[in-house]
Amino acid sequence: MATLRAKSWLSRLSDELGVKSMVNSSIDVKYLCLQRFVRLFAYGSSTLILVLYLSSLHISDSHIGLFMTLTLLGDVVISFVLTLFADGLGRRKILAFGAAMMSASGVVFALSGNYWVLVVASIIGVISPSGNEIGPFRAIEESTLAQLTPSQNRSDVFAWYTLIGTAGSALGTISCGWITESLQDHQGWSPTRTYRVIFWIYAMLGLIKFALSFLLSTACEADLPRDPRNDIPEANDEDARDAEGLLHENEDEDEHDDTNSLPMTPKSPTPLLLPKKSKKKSIWPEISRSTRTILMKLCLLFAIDSGASGLVPASWVTYFFKTKFSLAEGKLGTLFFTTSIIQSLANLVASSISKRIGLLKTMVFTHLPSALWLSLIPLPSNVYLAETFLVLRSSTSSMDQAPRQAFLAAVVLPHERTAVMGVVNVVKTLSQSVGPSVTGWLAGVGKFWIAFLAAGCMKACYDLGMLAMFVGHRTEEDGKAGRERESESESASRAGGQVA
Repeated sequence: MATLRAKSWLSRLSDELGVKSMVNSSIDVKYLCLQRFVRLFAYGSSTLILVLYLSSLHISDSHIGLFMTLTLLGDVVISFVLTLFADGLGRRKILAFGAAMMSASGVVFALSGNYWVLVVASIIGVISPSGNEIGPFRAIEESTLAQLTPSQNRSDVFAWYTLIGTAGSALGTISCGWITESLQDHQGWSPTRTYRVIFWIYAMLGLIKFALSFLLSTACEADLPRDPRNDIPEANDEDARDAEGLLHENEDEDEHDDTNSLPMTPKSPTPLLLPKKSKKKSIWPEISRSTRTILMKLCLLFAIDSGASGLVPASWVTYFFKTKFSLAEGKLGTLFFTTSIIQSLANLVASSISKRIGLLKTMVFTHLPSALWLSLIPLPSNVYLAETFLVLRSSTSSMDQAPRQAFLAAVVLPHERTAVMGVVNVVKTLSQSVGPSVTGWLAGVGKFWIAFLAAGCMKACYDLGMLAMFVGHRTEEDGKAGRERESESESASRAGGQVA
């Protein structure tokens, strides 16, 4: 009896945490999650030392902020172009191309110390100033995951997708911290030399991701909407010639018919077999008018949230703790490893909560407390209290990510997802690009704390705005389910009337 209860409890726990959804998902879903792990491992490792590396090259805080802004602006252009045409050109090709650019940027950072060379490499390649997603990867992967996953399991899969990425970032952060500190303390290497080792690792991880892109199957490619003009019976050339010959024979017979004969009953037209036309798949995405309205609202709100994130990216936060409390790289890595692990576990809880109160409420009510903790981080003069606020912030800061991804995938049509998610990510990155320069200027004048306070207020406005604009909103899948129920109800009513 006890064994049965234990199995029942484990089964319920598995359902709550989405383990079954992930285990039963396709191999492509697992490959996409593995790619995200590798990518975020690289982002986490580079983010911890990015500002420290630039500072070791004697670059001023204001120029470091400008570097981050230019990096994000470059990412806006490249990501927009790649995600806009990803479905037409092939999602797997775009993912592989982005991985190659990621590896190339790592090589340049490992070899060069020139400021403008690094700026160009970060713009053309893929370097994350914040430790979060950058480049075309996320929009393409999320659209593909939504396509490969049933709607009832989508929140679970997105939660694990987010968790795996956060875990990769955490491991990358702690590995980077202790590698750099070990090389400096035990090998006597200079900070600049140790930081360049991390960028060599970054380049190698880009190559691994490049290889993983070729393991994806054709099921990951987009199902583009069909053009009704192409819905014509097709035939090969021989069939077309036969059909044409039959037409000529009918015309000859009509010429010999008696003109005084009785009119014939018109026959239904016979569908003609036309020669096969070459099918050209358009690379341009199609976005409906209703989706454009939703997209405008989401872009406005996500711009506010991302603008706040741009003020306090992870690279600036590590620099804040390094300069204010003189924490070593190993301790910094451990601190941000802890916060990332907490974020990972919180993502699973968010999936369970969303099943009970809905995606939108989960997004708002879990994210709002993190805005408060973010505002309090710079206030204490004691390092342990500041770290406590950072940990509290991390406990709920990412709980909105999986519900937000599932919500975004649900409010648009399936063939619009890649383009819409690409536009959203571009808007977010564009909004985020302003923040690092502002924070760099504030850090240079000794007003670093203002960045944390402003970011917390902006994130609170985003949460309340999401609740005000989308509470009670019906998704595309809700509407489809409602129409199906209405159709079944009408069919049952007609059947009942016929019986009566």
